[in-house]
This record gives sequence, C-alpha cells and structure tokens, in this order.
Amino acid sequence: MVKNFIHLSYFSRKKKEENKGSIEFQIVSFTNKIRRLTSHLELHKKDYLSQRELLKILGKH
Repeated sequence: MVKNFIHLSYFSRKKKEENKGSIEFQIVSFTNKIRRLTSHLELHKKDYLSQRELLKILGKH
C-alpha cells in the first residue's frame, strides 16, 4: 500500500502555510486519501463510515 502513495517531499520543503492552499498539494492530498480509503474498503467491505467518507470526497453523496 505504501508504494501507491505520491511522495510529498517536494511539498515538505516549503512552509506548510504556503502548501495547503496550492492546487498541487490538494491534488496529492486527495489522491492519497482516496487510495488509502479504497485499499481500506477492499479489506473491510462493511465499513460504511469509510465508504461514506470516500463518496463525500468524490462528490457523489
């Protein structure tokens, strides 16, 4: 699962206040969160709270 995450070292070099608003940082953050939730739901199919969170992120809820 770790190999699926996008490396954030580029963003960690800059100040955190500047990064959180950038489009690149938000895309990487959402991509990592979606991948983490997707892999979690593959193992725990009845975890409806995580499923709801994933749908909320994707804008389908």
